[in-house]
Amino acid sequence: MTLAPARPRVLSIAGTDPTGGAGIQADLKSFCAHGAYGMAVTTALVAQNTHGVRSVHVPGPAFLRAQLDAVSDDVEIDAVKIGMVADEPNAREIGAWLDDLAASRRSAGGAPPYVVLDPVMVATSGHRLLDVGAEQAVRELAARADVLTPNLPELGVLRGAATAATWDESLEQARAFARESGSAVLLKGGHLHGATSPDALVEPVPGASGVDVDGRVTVFDAVRVATRHTHGTGCSLSAALAALRPQRASWAEAAREAKVWLSGALRAAEALRVGGGRGPVDHLHALVPAGQTRTPEPVG
Repeated sequence: MTLAPARPRVLSIAGTDPTGGAGIQADLKSFCAHGAYGMAVTTALVAQNTHGVRSVHVPGPAFLRAQLDAVSDDVEIDAVKIGMVADEPNAREIGAWLDDLAASRRSAGGAPPYVVLDPVMVATSGHRLLDVGAEQAVRELAARADVLTPNLPELGVLRGAATAATWDESLEQARAFARESGSAVLLKGGHLHGATSPDALVEPVPGASGVDVDGRVTVFDAVRVATRHTHGTGCSLSAALAALRPQRASWAEAAREAKVWLSGALRAAEALRVGGGRGPVDHLHALVPAGQTRTPEPVG
């Protein structure tokens, strides 16, 4: 008899952040915060801190595939979170690996892992991070994902349109991309202004002619947290979503819980005192409140 795992086994495929606020370091903290066993495959080595990126080294698709195969040959993966792909060859290698993994799991009578794609395409400054070929490869990768988590500038790039200026415009872009790709879109309203910061899960709904025009929209509203410490919020939210989905009945349920958790992580962020720029969120705020330490249990 095969025993069920004690925790979902979740893999991050992303770049690094040596100060721990974003990339695979943030993903692993997010997995831990949601009771998942975290694993990580590196697409790029990034020299960065809370002030910005200084240098990027991309080992290349051959080494990326060696890492991916080393994990999937040995571990049954329940969910995958994809972040920074770095370039077109890496994006295409990840797509090929996902195809091979899905085929292998189906031939064994199982289901492919859940896949969350955080399309890291536009920096906070507005600078495009990928060339045209890589952007197209990410669009193709999106069709293999269950859910995408773009910010508004990234959603505009995916749609080949300008960044949405209003919530209604962004919803229309999300509906259109979900319809085209067949993947759900977790629309993030953090780039908009106002007292609230809404997110919305836009899920394609199969219809008589393929995919329903409007899809299913679930809105998650929250009070906007006034803080400059937002480094790695996109990484952290998408990782939380990937960790929660194997444990929850639907993407909507997982997204709602991830949104509540991230709001708490933002509120607790300043107390971390990490860096002099845009600091990271507090991934472990619900486990160990900042400023407190756990008293060790006596031995014996």
